[in-house]
Amino acid sequence: MLKLTTRVHYSVKALLDLSLQPSGKPSSVRAIAERQDLPAPYLEKLLIQLRQAKIVLATRGAQGGYRLAKSPQDISLGQILEAVGETVSPLIETQPSAEQVEDWVTHSLWNRLNLKLKEALETITLEDLYYDARSWQANQGTDSHFIV
Repeated sequence: MLKLTTRVHYSVKALLDLSLQPSGKPSSVRAIAERQDLPAPYLEKLLIQLRQAKIVLATRGAQGGYRLAKSPQDISLGQILEAVGETVSPLIETQPSAEQVEDWVTHSLWNRLNLKLKEALETITLEDLYYDARSWQANQGTDSHFIV
C-alpha cells in the first residue's frame, strides 16, 4: 500500500484549502495553517516548493498570500509529489539473473504495477481529491464545514 509522506499530505491539504478560496483570493500561510491544523513554518517551506513548481502563485504584501496557479482539475497528484521531492520508486530495484525465471516474472509484475501507479498519479487531480473528500464527508453525515 502506498503511504503518503507528511510532505505530500500537508501539501495536498494546503492545495485543497486554496482551491476553496473564493475567486482565487490569496490566503496567508498562517490562515491555511490554522484552518488545516498544520505547522506554519513547515507549510511555508512546502508552499515555496509548490511555487517553484508553478502549482501556486505568491503575492507579497498585507493582502498577499498564496493561490493556485491553475485550476484544480489541471493539478495532478504526480505533479504535487514531484514538487515536494517525492517519487514512486520501483519496489524491486535489482534484476534477477537469467536462471531465476520465477524472479523475472515477479520483477516484471512489480515493474508493470509501478508503471500503472505512476500513470494513476498523473491522472488523479486535485479536483478528484476534493470530490472524494466531499463524498466521504457526505457519507459520514458530517456538516458542511470542510477541513481536509
